[in-house]
Amino acid sequence: MALKLFSVMIFLVLNVSFSKAALDVHYYDRTCPNAEKIILEAVRNASMHDPKVSARILRMFFHDCFIRGCDASILLDSTPQNQAEKDGPPNISVRAFYVIDDAKAKLEQACPRTVSCADIITIAARDVVTMSGGPFWNVLKGRKDGRISRASETITLPAPTFNVSQLIQSFGKRGLGVKDLVALSGGHTLGFSHCSSFQARLRNFSSVHDIDPRMNIEFAQTLRQKCPKPNKDRNAGQFLDSTASTFDNNYFKQLLAGKGVFGSDQALFNDYRTKWIVESFARDQSSFFREFAASMVKLGNFGVIENGEVRLNCGVVN
Repeated sequence: MALKLFSVMIFLVLNVSFSKAALDVHYYDRTCPNAEKIILEAVRNASMHDPKVSARILRMFFHDCFIRGCDASILLDSTPQNQAEKDGPPNISVRAFYVIDDAKAKLEQACPRTVSCADIITIAARDVVTMSGGPFWNVLKGRKDGRISRASETITLPAPTFNVSQLIQSFGKRGLGVKDLVALSGGHTLGFSHCSSFQARLRNFSSVHDIDPRMNIEFAQTLRQKCPKPNKDRNAGQFLDSTASTFDNNYFKQLLAGKGVFGSDQALFNDYRTKWIVESFARDQSSFFREFAASMVKLGNFGVIENGEVRLNCGVVN
């Protein structure tokens, strides 16, 4: 995995009008000056043993922020009285919670009751992108952890079958525009999917087409071999980008070639509202990096709460 920790330096200090609590790049400068260093070390150590950590942390960040805002509600464990987000159907395959727990344990030793689990996820998401060769940006900090987590709310996450209109509506509810949608979809450059999320595109797609006609036919045949029917291998699947361990713009190049794995991915190239952005990012990686970093800051400040807490254990409320 490429280690380009400062490949692109993007300093973003935004005044986010839809956040309820003020965030600050220097929030922990006095109370926990080594916070980001401790988090980076935990992420780096985990990545050395599991190459999928980067994709899993980035997905965790998206799935956390898209439900109740970035409040670490995805980390809360289920109880006999409540099924939490992490056990909702879209989150069953979210992994690497142990990385956040490891960072939290070290932070509690260094500066007790100070760094929120929500900030840990947000910083870790930036770190996995940078470690994989993507852009660096300053993370605004000072989030508080939420106390509510419901599995039933995970049905609002964007699905891999969504069309562009559905995607625009979903992202719009989080204060994100069309360019944010396309840029953040580029996070799939580190992604992996099990067959269940795209196999409907490979067989009996419609009454007219056996295979989704938007797919490159050779690519579709390759996926059919990886996902036979019936498929007894639950771990079978496909990387969403042919350079899956490197954060780059190859994801967009694949869309131009009809090699998007998800229907929602390929739809971005087949809709006039998003096609030009896909083409722009496919041509210019630095443009993609700039927009991705800006959109990550924007999403990271969605729904920030001021009446939360700093959990001592990320899996349970205080």
